[in-house]
Amino acid sequence: MGKKQHQKDKLYLTTQEWKYEFGGHKDSHSRKRKVEFKRLPFSHCSLSLVPYVIPVCCPEGYLFDHETIINYLKDNKTNPCTGKKLSIKDIVKLNFTKDKKGNQIDPVKYKPFNENSVIACIPQSGNVYDLETIQELSFKTGWMKDPQTDVPFQRKDVIILQDPNNLDKFNIEAFLHVKKDKKKKLEIEEEKKLSHRADYYFNSVSTEAQETLKELEKEFSSQKSTTTIPKSVQEIDKFNSANYSQGKVAAGFTSTAFDPVTENKPAILDDDTVKYKLVTSNGYVKILTNVGHLNLELYCKAAPKTCENFITHCENGYYDNTIFHRLVKYFLIQGGDPTGTGQGGQSIWGKPFKNEIGGDNGYTHSERGMISMANKGVDGTNQSQFFIIFRPTPSLNGKNTVFGKVVGGINTLKTMEETETDGETPKSVIKILSTDVIKNPFKEAEEQLKKERFEMTDEGKAEKEKSNETFKDMHTKVFSNDVGKYINPKLFENIKKKSTTENSEVSRKKKNITSKPYSDFSSW
Repeated sequence: MGKKQHQKDKLYLTTQEWKYEFGGHKDSHSRKRKVEFKRLPFSHCSLSLVPYVIPVCCPEGYLFDHETIINYLKDNKTNPCTGKKLSIKDIVKLNFTKDKKGNQIDPVKYKPFNENSVIACIPQSGNVYDLETIQELSFKTGWMKDPQTDVPFQRKDVIILQDPNNLDKFNIEAFLHVKKDKKKKLEIEEEKKLSHRADYYFNSVSTEAQETLKELEKEFSSQKSTTTIPKSVQEIDKFNSANYSQGKVAAGFTSTAFDPVTENKPAILDDDTVKYKLVTSNGYVKILTNVGHLNLELYCKAAPKTCENFITHCENGYYDNTIFHRLVKYFLIQGGDPTGTGQGGQSIWGKPFKNEIGGDNGYTHSERGMISMANKGVDGTNQSQFFIIFRPTPSLNGKNTVFGKVVGGINTLKTMEETETDGETPKSVIKILSTDVIKNPFKEAEEQLKKERFEMTDEGKAEKEKSNETFKDMHTKVFSNDVGKYINPKLFENIKKKSTTENSEVSRKKKNITSKPYSDFSSW
């Protein structure tokens, strides 16, 4: 005997049976369903989308408010929902029968209309019935007259106002005037976006719960933004592939928290790391102040991150109209803070970055005019402020990143140093008027990287082959089958002709020389 053979012999109904077989509450009426399918209620006008006052309909069965549709048809001769031709003469005024509570009912059976009722009207009288009433009293008996007024009609005249098996007529998004109305369309799209949020389905949420949900959403969005990898880094090529693996094979083999991976892949380097490898030259910037100009040489290869931050700020005009807020005689002058307080400033990445000391950067605070980054005394607090030293300061070595040197405008630096101060604040304002980037090695590196990556593509290879002259005329002509078969014999003919002409000229010159024979001694 099969298992659960008497499943339907039980004396109670399951949830599934009640829901799908006995008219129980279905999930199709949930809030999510309402968002996916914006159904217009039967009591609403299809044009204004609000409850109608005087109900009318068109031959296609769309319900409208009398005043709204008449005003619309005066300027437009089409159905606002379908775009088909429609005139005022085609409009049918509807007569609904209502009970004491104001609900629309069938006038014969007194059966209330609901979402599952098949509702129809007879256009000759405008009376609205349940379709079953018309079928039983007219279609089956052949008495083709209105049950209330005895007005004759034909089967084809009956207009279906609502059919639960065909609800496309009540889909608001399918209405032509809604598609053309950008405002309504945006409202529907925004509601669909909100439907993906969990709090959209809450009927009532306390203020504490709302605040908690907002905090969680902020944390999740920030984590999502920090963990997403740019598209440019996701693809591995010969430029951004590291000489070490991602470590996923070992992690998947030793921990059940990771998915098993059987193939080692190289780790992907950041775009900045790849770009910095191609930087080989120094950068140059000219700073114009109200006391003169300064020419700066930047050590881009030694401190690439610091130099890129400084050069980008100069290109963007970040330092324009900022002051040197700190001046210590025989020590340094400091600027780069847009607030002018020494507490502000931001890097181009929107967050502090670490020092670049040691390694490739062997520069120190060894002479006058060296440029260094200002920080809060802790590694990883560099932003936009910088300072220029007036004399060697070995005490700063290992604490601040040296990234350049003043190579022009020594007199300007002297003027700055001689400015009177009030404590560590200059009495007279020393302002950066503008900055001019003369050479930016980082842009050159980006263009080079972009060019080399393009040359690796099929399109780049084809373009290179087309433009490269070494690929043209690859087939060398063969002039003979002997030794020197690729040498053009005409070249030898030209050489022979040239040699014979030279010999003849020499002989002619020799013939023109007049000399007497040795036997003639008349001149003696």
